[in-house]
Amino acid sequence: MRFSRYMNEWLYGENGYYKNFKVIGKAGDFYTAVSTSSFFGATIANYFYTLIERDSFKRDGWLIEIGAHQGYLICDMIQWLYTIDSSLVKTLKFGIVEREKEVREEQLKYIESRFGDDIQIRHFSSVDEVKVNYAFFVANEIFDAFPCELIKDGKMAFVENHKIEWREADEELLEFAKRYYQVKGEVAIGYREFAKSMAEGVKCCDFITFDYGERLVRNDFSIRVYQKHKTFPLFDKELKLRDVYQKADITYDVNFNHLIDDFIDSGFKLDSYETQARALIRFGIIDILEQFAKQTTRANYLREADKIKTLIAPTIMGDKFKMVHFYR
Repeated sequence: MRFSRYMNEWLYGENGYYKNFKVIGKAGDFYTAVSTSSFFGATIANYFYTLIERDSFKRDGWLIEIGAHQGYLICDMIQWLYTIDSSLVKTLKFGIVEREKEVREEQLKYIESRFGDDIQIRHFSSVDEVKVNYAFFVANEIFDAFPCELIKDGKMAFVENHKIEWREADEELLEFAKRYYQVKGEVAIGYREFAKSMAEGVKCCDFITFDYGERLVRNDFSIRVYQKHKTFPLFDKELKLRDVYQKADITYDVNFNHLIDDFIDSGFKLDSYETQARALIRFGIIDILEQFAKQTTRANYLREADKIKTLIAPTIMGDKFKMVHFYR
């Protein structure tokens, strides 16, 4: 089978890695910005609030997270919006795009533990179910989990019995890769369909997403497996695919030029593309930390400041992760 199908089954098949709820953080296979600090969500919400102030009709719109895992991010955003303008939680509507029933149940449990019955969340199975006038979509690390094809020297990867074989590549796939001067590496599948589904259902929207990658391809493989905070390149001789298939996470660097092109071709405009550090600072993370410092102990402040350092330090998450903001 093509590698993209193999990866799709690995992550989303009947026994796929993301079929059931997975712990993220110290007890899981990897960390994310969301699991690092609640200030990540608060900062994005702070930026969303500036958009609401600019266009007041957004007060009656939707805040929707895509791929919410347990629901930390949307809850941290709701908490901050309530802090700066408590009336917003009565006018805004909240949603999560999540197709797995077991994960939905965990999200609802967590949201109830944070807000009781005060906040109601509507679940959507996919973005094409969202039919609203305005939505602020937010996502963290979803595009690195879209299935991809692997290409190398005019060939593409197939998988038989958990062994990768190189065969003649689909000419259309190679022609597409040429647009990005790519002859080796990962070619994502599904960005354009995702963007079109979002555009067709929502009259106006903002979409902010964070992921790791670059605008220029490296012409090398970045695809890797994460298990218990250890990283294994897919082509590591010590890695046996049969042993990690559906038991560990598999991911790769996002080609942001590909992502941006597909969204623009689907009717979106690009507002901004920048490192996670620049985005979070522009969104107000330092101001939020300073406000927090006035209301807490020095020990709590230093603990949160250290977490924020992880989010914005160039050698940790700050430069490796990028933010892109589309709107229509």
